[in-house]
Amino acid sequence: MTLTPRTTTERPDLPDELPAGAGRAAAGIAVVLVAQLMLVLDTTVVNVALPRIDADLGFGPASLSWVLNGYTLAFGGLLLLGGRLGDIAGRRRVFVLGLGLFTLASLLGGLAPTPEALVAARAGQGVGAALAAPGVLALLVTSAPDEAARNRALALFSAVTSAGISIGLILGGVLTDLGSWRWTLFINVPIGIAVLVLVTCLVDETERRPGRFDVLGAVTATLGSVSLVWALIGTPEHGWTSPRTLGGFALGLALLALLARTELRVPHPLVQPALLRDRSRVASLLVMALVVGGQLSMFFLVVQYVQGVLGFGPLAAGAAFLPLSLGIFAMSRLTPRLVAVFGPARLMMVGTLGLTASFVLLSNVGEGGTYATAVLVPMIVNGLSAGLVFMPVTVTVMNGVAPHHAGSASGLLQTMQQLGSAVGLAAIVSVYAAGAVPGAFVPGARAAFLTSAAFTATAFMVTAVVLRRRPAEQAVPAPEETAEPLVTAELESDLAA
Repeated sequence: MTLTPRTTTERPDLPDELPAGAGRAAAGIAVVLVAQLMLVLDTTVVNVALPRIDADLGFGPASLSWVLNGYTLAFGGLLLLGGRLGDIAGRRRVFVLGLGLFTLASLLGGLAPTPEALVAARAGQGVGAALAAPGVLALLVTSAPDEAARNRALALFSAVTSAGISIGLILGGVLTDLGSWRWTLFINVPIGIAVLVLVTCLVDETERRPGRFDVLGAVTATLGSVSLVWALIGTPEHGWTSPRTLGGFALGLALLALLARTELRVPHPLVQPALLRDRSRVASLLVMALVVGGQLSMFFLVVQYVQGVLGFGPLAAGAAFLPLSLGIFAMSRLTPRLVAVFGPARLMMVGTLGLTASFVLLSNVGEGGTYATAVLVPMIVNGLSAGLVFMPVTVTVMNGVAPHHAGSASGLLQTMQQLGSAVGLAAIVSVYAAGAVPGAFVPGARAAFLTSAAFTATAFMVTAVVLRRRPAEQAVPAPEETAEPLVTAELESDLAA
């Protein structure tokens, strides 16, 4: 494959006809994206319903957070395992298994009679999501009939993933206000069944990769990730220097160090070392973690502001995030073309600067503000900027990955998203609590929004220093060329070994 740089004056000839099977592939991509939206929604769809859940089941303030944490812990801890299982056992097979478990756990959660049953069901959802989610991105990459379709699919994946959190707040508000909190879980059941039926008809199974499964790598990756996420989600309650937090960090880092040692020695590692030898990929993973961590202030602090200060109810609070979602989806229509012209690094630089500006604007919120004056403009800027970041990051991470390692790369990317989310939420909540004044929202929120700005400003610096390339080095394949992902020299040597 020959790489050719794009310029603003060049326009490649359009193909005379669609590739064979393009219609079926497009339908399969759409079905897989619906599943991705459902998995992402569940990170926030129950947020606005928490007061109703507490009143119905009697959780109490100390344990209510586990309705969210049970899902996050299982999802973030098992993603690497889910990605590698898909590479070995077949991505569609593992995707169907994970989505089936997720759907069943959603039904059980909606029927939960006790707090313990609901937390267990949420953990079951997390396990199912961890098995299914890596397969989504891998199936998109390998199912697209050509490079142009692949980039469009990645743009939609990024839009669905980044906007799904705010859509979850909207949907959760609608279902809670008009029905019951239980419908935030029941709604997954018919959608999950429909996706399970359609995916078997529209998406082909991938080739299974022979070889022994890396059991030690699976155990250390899972327990290490779970330990880190567990320590992070407890920091707002227990503090950064508590024995619980320090012990969780120490155990998690020790297990991940053992994972790194193991992966360099086994013939079929859980995490391909070659994936982490590419400086651009590692930098993009770090940018993803930082940006996702910064975005958590939008969903933790802005929700409290519009409800606690502006007096919005659950439905109105969810609808308040509509400009953010629309901004992301609107930009996702443009990013494939912009990446082809300017390259991913430039878009990431502009996007991270825009995100930083949106958080600085939000840090000026006041008790006497209104939605239009305090929230609307920063939210629009944030949505458009996020749309400029997520698709280029995904393209950079997945570029150069051989098809049979796409599941591992996808699991690695989404693991960084989950770890970034946990780190960001822990940092933002800690800063907010340190500056808060009892009965007043604004004092602690200002410093917390600036913490988010620091996250995204750091992402900008990483992009500017590590990822910026000369125009010739930012070339992307022309649409008429093959969609087969490039294989880096490092990956070739690793596969040969």
